[in-house]
Amino acid sequence: MKEQIIYKYFDNIQDSQKEKFKNLYDLYVEWNNKINVVSRKDIGNLYLHHVLHSLSILKFYDFNNGAKILDIGTGGGFPGIPLAIMLENCDFTLIDGKAKKIKVVNEITNSLNLKNVKGLHKRAEECKEKFDFVVTRAVASIDKLNMWSSPLLKKKNTGPMPSGLFAYKGGNITTELKLLDKDNYYELNDIYTSIPENYFIDKYIIYLQS
Repeated sequence: MKEQIIYKYFDNIQDSQKEKFKNLYDLYVEWNNKINVVSRKDIGNLYLHHVLHSLSILKFYDFNNGAKILDIGTGGGFPGIPLAIMLENCDFTLIDGKAKKIKVVNEITNSLNLKNVKGLHKRAEECKEKFDFVVTRAVASIDKLNMWSSPLLKKKNTGPMPSGLFAYKGGNITTELKLLDKDNYYELNDIYTSIPENYFIDKYIIYLQS
C-alpha cells in the first residue's frame, strides 16, 4: 500500500482514481526493467519522490476544466501522468526528446485507460500547438524554460488563472530566480510548507506568468 502517502495529503480522490494510482507501481516496475525511466535505486520511492511530488502543485493552484496543459521533458511521465489522473477534465500533452521514454508514457497511459493524455516524441521547439499552461520537472534552468515555453502559451487562458509556466525546482532557488528578467511576474511556492515530508525540504514550484 505504498500509494497511501498520496491519500495522507489528498483526501478527495475517487475510487477510480485510487485504482489508477495503485496500478502505477507495478506498471513502472515492469517498464523500468525494459526501459530505464526512473532510477532503479529510486523505484521503491515512486509514490513519494515522483507521484506525490508531481501532485504537489495542486496544493497551491486550481486548474480550470478544459485547460490544455503541456508537460515538457516528461521523461517517464512526471508530472503529467499523476496530474492527468487527478485532473480528469484537463487535456494533457506530454513531450520528450527521447522516443523510448514516450513509448513508456504511452504504454502506461493506455494501460490506465487515461483518455486525457497523449505522449509525443518531440522537443519543445517542434511544438506548434498553443497551451494554457506548461509544466516541467527538473529539465533546465528557469530562463531556458521560460524561453521554450513562452511561444507555446496562449495569450489568454479562459479560466481564472493567467496562462503560464509551472517549474518544479530544488536547491538554491535564489540563484535561479536571478536568471529571470526584472519584469517577469512569478510566484514561489515552498512544497514543504504544504507537504512536510523531509524529501520536500528545499523543493519548490515556480509559477511564471506568460
